[in-house]
Amino acid sequence: MNTLEQAKYKFKMANVVEKLIVVNVVVFVLMYLFQVVFFLFEMPFNTIEEWLVFSKDPEDLLYKPWSIITYAFLHQGIFHIFFNMLILYYFGNYFLTYFTPKRLLNFYFLGAIAGALVYLLSYNFFPVFSGVGRSYMLGASASVMAILVGIATKVPNLGVRLILIGTVKLWQIAAVFIVLDLVRMPLGNAGGHLAHLGGALLGYLYVKQLDKGNDIGAWWESLSDWFVGLFSSSSKKKPFRTVHRNTSSRKTTPKSRKPSGQDKGDKQKKIDTILDKISKSGYDSLSKDEKDFLFKSGNED
Repeated sequence: MNTLEQAKYKFKMANVVEKLIVVNVVVFVLMYLFQVVFFLFEMPFNTIEEWLVFSKDPEDLLYKPWSIITYAFLHQGIFHIFFNMLILYYFGNYFLTYFTPKRLLNFYFLGAIAGALVYLLSYNFFPVFSGVGRSYMLGASASVMAILVGIATKVPNLGVRLILIGTVKLWQIAAVFIVLDLVRMPLGNAGGHLAHLGGALLGYLYVKQLDKGNDIGAWWESLSDWFVGLFSSSSKKKPFRTVHRNTSSRKTTPKSRKPSGQDKGDKQKKIDTILDKISKSGYDSLSKDEKDFLFKSGNED
């Protein structure tokens, strides 16, 4: 298995949080590489960036509607992406304990949309922003806040152990982030902090409505299915097309492969056990070793 195949395999085996982080990092690196190339050829790099960032001007959203999503995959500087991805990794994995991977994607994208809309409305409503020239927003902070506040709303009293601090409850962590956005607003980047709060509000309302049996993100499901496909391996649609339960005690074995009956029986028994686990708890409940075993078994058939 070459390096590219290994990378593709690791990406397939990663959970949705890790895949989101990979996509953000890859976009971050590519944007900097493009910036270097455009600099060397004396070309205006900002013309590309302007097509992806989210603008405060409503007319900009009309001719580049994708920017309400794409801005959430752009970051300005290493510290910006580092802290966003750190929070996403840490609290995103807590999120997956109580919600499905698809729902995490819903929170990520709907958090981005909510943050963008709050940003847009704030710049066109609050007097403090009057007279401000062109302004753009980028970063995954609103999406990350939606996930953080969402899981804190679901299990507010869940204890989280932090280095140098000790065990802290999830609601306390979420409250600290919200307070920081509020107190830092007059100091600069007010629009960005308002967008963070927009993502936080979405996360809170989403969970509260789910508890009442209402999925306010249902309208997004049909659109998100396409995006989920980008994060899922092709094998997920047909995950075990070459691995079958042993319904007969007799099975033809190719002449080139003559495993002993005991080895063959043990292998099939392990496959059946894994398939039973998937039918009860889903594919994501498998351990890495079980996924690796199933992947290799499928390729051997």
